[in-house]
Amino acid sequence: MTNILYAATIFLGAFLLFLVQPIIAKQILPWFGGSSAVWTTCMVFFQCALLLGYAYAHWTTRWLAPRVQAVSHALLLLVSLLVLPIIPGAAWKPVGDAAPIPLILGLLTMTIGLPYLLLAATGPLVQTWFARAHPSGTVYRLFALSNLASLSALLAYPPLIEPSLSARQQTFVWSGLYLVFVLSCAAAALQSLRASPGTVAAVMSAEKDASSEDVPSVGRRLLWLLLSALGSAMLLAVTNHITQNIASVPFLWILPLTLYLVTFILCFEGRGWYNRALVLVPLAFALVAMAWGLSAGGGNMHVKLAVPLYCAGLFLCCMFYHGELSRLKPSPRYLTGFYLMLSLGGAVGGLLVGVVAPLTLDAFYELGIGIVLTAAIAALLFRGLSRWVSAAAVVITIAAGAFFFKYVDTTVSDARLLSRSFYGALKIKDSPAEEGRDALRRLRHGMITHGSQFLSAEKRLEPTSYYGRFSGVGIAIRYHRPSPVRVAVVGLGAGTVAAFAGAGDVVRFYEIDPEVVRIAENEFTYLADARSRAAKVESVLGDARLNLEREPSGGFDVIVVDAFSGDSIPVHLMTREALAVYARHLKPGGIVAFHVTNRYLNLAPVVERIAAASGATASLIMHTPSEHGLEPTDWVLVSGNPTFNSLISKVATPITVPDGLRPWTDDFNNLLQVLR
Repeated sequence: MTNILYAATIFLGAFLLFLVQPIIAKQILPWFGGSSAVWTTCMVFFQCALLLGYAYAHWTTRWLAPRVQAVSHALLLLVSLLVLPIIPGAAWKPVGDAAPIPLILGLLTMTIGLPYLLLAATGPLVQTWFARAHPSGTVYRLFALSNLASLSALLAYPPLIEPSLSARQQTFVWSGLYLVFVLSCAAAALQSLRASPGTVAAVMSAEKDASSEDVPSVGRRLLWLLLSALGSAMLLAVTNHITQNIASVPFLWILPLTLYLVTFILCFEGRGWYNRALVLVPLAFALVAMAWGLSAGGGNMHVKLAVPLYCAGLFLCCMFYHGELSRLKPSPRYLTGFYLMLSLGGAVGGLLVGVVAPLTLDAFYELGIGIVLTAAIAALLFRGLSRWVSAAAVVITIAAGAFFFKYVDTTVSDARLLSRSFYGALKIKDSPAEEGRDALRRLRHGMITHGSQFLSAEKRLEPTSYYGRFSGVGIAIRYHRPSPVRVAVVGLGAGTVAAFAGAGDVVRFYEIDPEVVRIAENEFTYLADARSRAAKVESVLGDARLNLEREPSGGFDVIVVDAFSGDSIPVHLMTREALAVYARHLKPGGIVAFHVTNRYLNLAPVVERIAAASGATASLIMHTPSEHGLEPTDWVLVSGNPTFNSLISKVATPITVPDGLRPWTDDFNNLLQVLR
């Protein structure tokens, strides 16, 4: 019965530890523009809190008597109940250009800091109590059990929890389960004091008398740190790579994290699932394929190839990292120290990808760096297997490095400007004039063009890329002529929509990334040219929806929803509640123009569903121009104006809605139904 209590406590603690991650991240995602960097920053917090939890467990088991450990931990568990339920305070919502990383970290600390730390400490603490009460037990199987619980939480969230419960309901359910955990963990702490005094004394005496040969060397501890850091860094780098090109939603966060946890379970379960000979060849192919994929097709690998490739590659890399960690694990005496180094490595890897890389690198290089480092470490660790294996490992490292440097050269060689911020990597690229083609400047976010402009004086006033005069947005603005128009634009890009502005017009851009504002003002002339035509052009920093919610009605004729991060959509801008915010800012007869061009997602039905739920009509305008500088583009125009809807129906394309597609809300969305 005692064993069941220990196992149940570890399982429930690990389940809650990972379940809270998508619950809390999804709640705050809309506050920070829906960027995939929100999840990365949350992961940095979780890894640092895990480190503190493991450090707390290590310190208490080393320096406190068993009774003091149990009582103090039980008291902290009771104190942690004061922060329930875990609902982020509205005071943490960002205003203007407030730095997002400190806000996110502060918000998480105040909302779930103490409960998360105690949940993080549960695994090593309870395993230590178990090892002292049952010295003959297999303590590392409890580590595999904790990872199984974490995996269960992640697998349950997308199909069961997210569709069934609102965000607020999820927090209350989690808080209720946390109360159960507190009671269970307190009982386990008290139960640990009832172990036979002779057993405890014998175990503690054996720990003190352990030979110095058992003490892990500094080199071994550093290898624990390095392998753990690489696993964490690759997890976040792969997550960034796939989410920036699709959407920043829990399903795509959870998939890589699930694979990461599966490898922990397989490697530490105790049955020898990790076999160097079996992993070596697939790992070699995966590393080369991942490095090649960075620049394959000009960096535009289709999601149906990219997601399987990088997820399979992550799985094999983590089998290597965690398999080697399992081979290097110490005796139970050093269990908490081992976990401490693993969590320190996790925090270091998370900080490097989530904080250091955006501040020091001007493009997404961290995935390529991780691939090459993995190949090099594998070559180092496998060097003793055979001469042929050593030679092959060196060749693989060189090949991965060559593909990575090709990616770097491709990124840098044609760049006028490279820039990176919390919200992503930006690139300015100039294409020279050729026969029949004028010189063109493009703004790219990741691999996606977010606006362009002709460089010649006679053509620079022409709207380009997705904003041609016969595109959906062009039609929406032209409908309100010849009177002056008021236009709100969610997402600045190069500022191309300003090309439609004339004397007396007002164009207000809402942009969350200050770097985009700087680029639009200094590298493109759309904004300056519109002002020279006596149009009023404004830029409002911060998340568009939050700003619109705070502002009084803007009386706009057209609201243009055109915010993308790479090819990823901020889901909170395409919900029924978001449309209600836009409607409040429209004049009677106004139009909301949704830009739905996307390689991977069929977004027109999403807009049709939220429009129908709001009593408006959605019209899909597909434009395939032949002129240089314009891109094929899809816009959905939403309006409650019968006259406009009658006119536009003559050129609109019917929208086919998938069976069972519900209107997206702030509490519900389903990307799988609209995946192309």
